[in-house]
Amino acid sequence: MRRRDFLRLSATGVLATVSPALPASGKPAAGQKIVMAGKRVIEVKGRAANVLGLTQPDGSNGLVMDAGENFRVRLENRIGEPTVIHWHGLTPPWRQDGVAGLSQDPIADGGRREYDFPVAQPGTFWMHSHFGLQGQSLLAAPLIVRDPAEAGMDVQDIVVLFQDFSFRDPAEILAELRSAAQGTADVQAPPSDSLHDALLANDRTLDDPEIISVEPGGRIRLRLINGAASTNMWIDLGTLTGRLIAVDGMPVAPVDRRYFELAVAQRLDIMLELPRERSAWPVLAVQERGRMRTGVMLAARGAPVEKLANLADETFPTVGLGLEQALRAASPLADRKVTRRHTMMLREGSNYMWDLVRATHGEDSPFVVRRGDRVELTFLNYSGTSHPLHLHGHRFQVTAVNRQRFSGAVRDTVLVSARMGEVTVALDADNAGEWALGCHHLYHMAGGMMTSMAYEA
Repeated sequence: MRRRDFLRLSATGVLATVSPALPASGKPAAGQKIVMAGKRVIEVKGRAANVLGLTQPDGSNGLVMDAGENFRVRLENRIGEPTVIHWHGLTPPWRQDGVAGLSQDPIADGGRREYDFPVAQPGTFWMHSHFGLQGQSLLAAPLIVRDPAEAGMDVQDIVVLFQDFSFRDPAEILAELRSAAQGTADVQAPPSDSLHDALLANDRTLDDPEIISVEPGGRIRLRLINGAASTNMWIDLGTLTGRLIAVDGMPVAPVDRRYFELAVAQRLDIMLELPRERSAWPVLAVQERGRMRTGVMLAARGAPVEKLANLADETFPTVGLGLEQALRAASPLADRKVTRRHTMMLREGSNYMWDLVRATHGEDSPFVVRRGDRVELTFLNYSGTSHPLHLHGHRFQVTAVNRQRFSGAVRDTVLVSARMGEVTVALDADNAGEWALGCHHLYHMAGGMMTSMAYEA
């Protein structure tokens, strides 16, 4: 079996060796947090929906910790099938990364696995399933690492996880995509409303949004996470202007805007200075190339809250690289000579099959680096749709878009535009192992757009 096929089957959950994990019982070690992968019921458009989730025993969603702590977590699987969870944006030792078939075996239902590694970088991260199509069933949650130096700041932290939702089985969605692409190698990404029934913000639609109490004149830090399976979004702040201060957990030179592009798996930290009047302010996310939207409401005590429709007044454009090209890293990579270069081609085939392969060295092996390398990766997109690419275990700096060089953001997920879009990133090879690199559009990953970066022995 070719490696590309192995990774594709691992992504769909078809090929998996299940770890003989310890049973999810027994007392946790001192200081150890428990995260439970379990079943939940939420309400979407007035209907009960059976979904998955990642919660702590007290019911809180996801994790919050301080930089400088160890990530001491016991993951318990109670979803009725195997799973594995990836700590997106953290840089753990390879065997604690959480990718089925590459860094660990899936955890059997009723089993558990323990993780313990240092976390130095504060920021907005998240965690999600890296097994099969479970991400479409909402098996994801925020993972926030606070900066202890900011503990005394008078800033209200607000975390919003955006997701796309369907009442259908994810396997049915994938089958529909494959049927629509039968015999063609020119796949146009369908808009979200043809695949999904709703967009969610912290599990809710605008029919019944989360209303978050704020103080007039207060300072807000929005931590916004695009945890959707396949929907790029626009953040719409309405009448407010936000100051972007970090992307993917990494600081950037501030950018002031009302609208921000947010591709699948990316995160934005946006500072808001609220007006002093007693009012309510929506924070919305709108699908690209469509009108479907969701959001939360920031509301001063006693202020009237306007009910908003689930559709925007007009169609929003394709999410591109306009914001990306405006970003500049607050702490760029050290100036070093590039010692290794790889060009990666993003391709589509017939029947909804996807490739992420090296331009010159074949497609059946990982691309290789050596510890200490300054690596430059160029992504060249031959396909008819954009792709949000995520490299595990590392952070990289965007250094060129369409061959225009600049000192861009340091991040872990970058969008590559459709039809010959080209993005170059640089990274330091400082975390040995074999690391997944793939498109974070869940159905592209399931269709084969996944490879790996391996360190020389």
